[in-house]
Amino acid sequence: MNFTHDEMNLMCIYDTGTRTGLIKALSEMRGELGTDEVELRRLTDSTIEKLSAMTDKEYETVELYPDFDDEEDVDAE
Repeated sequence: MNFTHDEMNLMCIYDTGTRTGLIKALSEMRGELGTDEVELRRLTDSTIEKLSAMTDKEYETVELYPDFDDEEDVDAE
């Protein structure tokens, strides 16, 4: 499953250790969003959709930690 950088960041923030727990946490957060938070709602929806389409086994292979090397490369530019 190909997650965007923003989706990975969102998953890192709300990670509970399990795929179903993460889906639940994201769903709860989504319910708290205001009507003006359209971008975050779309990002959350796409992340939940991708998580729902994968198995727990596939989720276990996802590395949920920030890639600080990429951030350093961006800062250096």
